Amino acid sequence: MPTEKDKVSVRQKEIAAQYLHELDKHLIDLKNGKADKTFEIKDLAELLFISPKHLSNTIQDVLGKSPCDIYEEQLIKISKELLLTTDNAISHIAQTLTFDPSNFTKFFKSYEGTTPKQFRELNSKTELLTK
Repeated sequence: MPTEKDKVSVRQKEIAAQYLHELDKHLIDLKNGKADKTFEIKDLAELLFISPKHLSNTIQDVLGKSPCDIYEEQLIKISKELLLTTDNAISHIAQTLTFDPSNFTKFFKSYEGTTPKQFRELNSKTELLTK
Protein backbone atom coordinates (compact mmCIF):
# COMPACT_ATOMS: atom_id res chain seq x y z
CA MET A 1 0.00 0.00 0.00
CA PRO A 2 1.56 3.35 -1.03
CA THR A 3 2.24 5.87 1.71
CA GLU A 4 1.94 9.66 1.43
CA LYS A 5 5.69 9.84 0.71
CA ASP A 6 5.22 7.54 -2.33
CA LYS A 7 2.76 10.02 -3.81
CA VAL A 8 5.34 12.82 -4.05
CA SER A 9 6.11 13.64 -7.67
CA VAL A 10 9.50 14.17 -9.24
CA ARG A 11 8.61 17.84 -9.77
CA GLN A 12 7.74 18.25 -6.09
CA LYS A 13 11.12 16.78 -5.14
CA GLU A 14 12.82 19.21 -7.56
CA ILE A 15 11.00 22.15 -5.99
CA ALA A 16 12.01 21.01 -2.49
CA ALA A 17 15.65 20.64 -3.57
CA GLN A 18 15.60 24.10 -5.20
CA TYR A 19 14.01 25.57 -2.08
CA LEU A 20 16.72 24.08 0.16
CA HIS A 21 19.43 25.29 -2.22
CA GLU A 22 18.10 28.88 -2.31
CA LEU A 23 17.55 28.83 1.45
CA ASP A 24 21.15 27.69 2.03
CA LYS A 25 22.48 30.45 -0.22
CA HIS A 26 20.40 33.05 1.60
CA LEU A 27 21.45 31.80 5.05
CA ILE A 28 25.13 31.90 4.08
CA ASP A 29 24.65 35.51 2.97
CA LEU A 30 22.82 36.27 6.21
CA LYS A 31 25.53 34.65 8.33
CA ASN A 32 28.24 36.58 6.49
CA GLY A 33 26.39 39.89 6.85
CA LYS A 34 25.65 40.13 3.13
CA ALA A 35 21.84 40.08 3.50
CA ASP A 36 19.99 43.01 4.98
CA LYS A 37 16.71 41.18 5.53
CA THR A 38 15.48 37.67 6.08
CA PHE A 39 13.58 36.06 3.25
CA GLU A 40 9.89 35.40 3.54
CA ILE A 41 8.16 32.49 1.82
CA LYS A 42 7.07 34.86 -0.97
CA ASP A 43 10.72 35.78 -1.67
CA LEU A 44 11.75 32.15 -2.00
CA ALA A 45 8.67 31.31 -4.08
CA GLU A 46 9.49 34.20 -6.40
CA LEU A 47 13.01 32.82 -6.92
CA LEU A 48 11.47 29.47 -7.92
CA PHE A 49 8.77 31.06 -10.12
CA ILE A 50 5.89 29.49 -8.18
CA SER A 51 3.24 30.78 -5.81
CA PRO A 52 3.95 30.94 -2.08
CA LYS A 53 1.02 28.60 -1.40
CA HIS A 54 2.30 26.03 -3.90
CA LEU A 55 5.80 26.22 -2.40
CA SER A 56 4.48 25.87 1.13
CA ASN A 57 2.27 22.90 0.24
CA THR A 58 5.06 21.21 -1.72
CA ILE A 59 7.63 21.59 1.06
CA GLN A 60 5.13 20.21 3.58
CA ASP A 61 4.36 17.23 1.31
CA VAL A 62 7.97 16.42 0.46
CA LEU A 63 9.80 17.24 3.69
CA GLY A 64 7.02 16.85 6.23
CA LYS A 65 7.66 20.32 7.69
CA SER A 66 6.59 23.81 6.81
CA PRO A 67 9.09 26.10 5.07
CA CYS A 68 8.99 28.33 8.18
CA ASP A 69 9.95 25.41 10.44
CA ILE A 70 12.88 24.54 8.19
CA TYR A 71 13.97 28.19 8.03
CA GLU A 72 13.80 28.63 11.79
CA GLU A 73 15.68 25.37 12.44
CA GLN A 74 18.46 26.60 10.17
CA LEU A 75 18.52 30.00 11.91
CA ILE A 76 18.93 28.25 15.26
CA LYS A 77 21.76 26.14 13.84
CA ILE A 78 23.56 29.26 12.55
CA SER A 79 22.88 31.10 15.82
CA LYS A 80 24.50 28.30 17.80
CA GLU A 81 27.46 28.23 15.45
CA LEU A 82 28.00 31.99 15.76
CA LEU A 83 27.60 31.87 19.54
CA LEU A 84 30.20 29.12 19.87
CA THR A 85 32.71 30.07 17.19
CA THR A 86 32.87 33.86 17.53
CA ASP A 87 33.37 36.31 20.35
CA ASN A 88 30.82 38.66 18.81
CA ALA A 89 28.37 40.23 21.19
CA ILE A 90 24.98 38.54 21.21
CA SER A 91 23.42 41.80 20.03
CA HIS A 92 25.80 41.77 17.04
CA ILE A 93 24.86 38.16 16.22
CA ALA A 94 21.19 39.13 16.49
CA GLN A 95 21.67 42.05 14.11
CA THR A 96 23.68 39.90 11.70
CA LEU A 97 20.68 37.58 11.52
CA THR A 98 18.40 40.64 11.15
CA PHE A 99 16.82 40.32 14.59
CA ASP A 100 16.22 42.97 17.19
CA PRO A 101 18.37 41.70 20.12
CA SER A 102 15.42 41.17 22.49
CA ASN A 103 13.46 39.31 19.81
CA PHE A 104 16.52 37.16 19.07
CA THR A 105 16.73 36.15 22.73
CA LYS A 106 13.02 35.23 22.77
CA PHE A 107 13.33 33.31 19.48
CA PHE A 108 16.42 31.43 20.65
CA LYS A 109 14.95 30.61 24.06
CA SER A 110 11.72 29.31 22.52
CA TYR A 111 13.75 26.70 20.60
CA GLU A 112 16.56 25.93 23.02
CA GLY A 113 14.96 26.57 26.42
CA THR A 114 17.87 28.83 27.32
CA THR A 115 19.01 32.31 26.39
CA PRO A 116 21.85 32.81 23.91
CA LYS A 117 24.06 34.04 26.77
CA GLN A 118 23.31 30.96 28.89
CA PHE A 119 23.86 28.71 25.87
CA ARG A 120 27.26 30.29 25.17
CA GLU A 121 28.33 30.12 28.82
CA LEU A 122 27.20 26.53 29.31
CA ASN A 123 28.86 25.33 26.13
CA SER A 124 32.11 27.21 26.68
CA LYS A 125 32.34 25.58 30.15
CA THR A 126 31.62 22.17 28.61
CA GLU A 127 34.33 22.83 26.02
CA LEU A 128 36.84 23.72 28.76
CA LEU A 129 36.01 20.52 30.64
CA THR A 130 36.56 18.35 27.57
CA LYS A 131 39.95 19.84 26.65
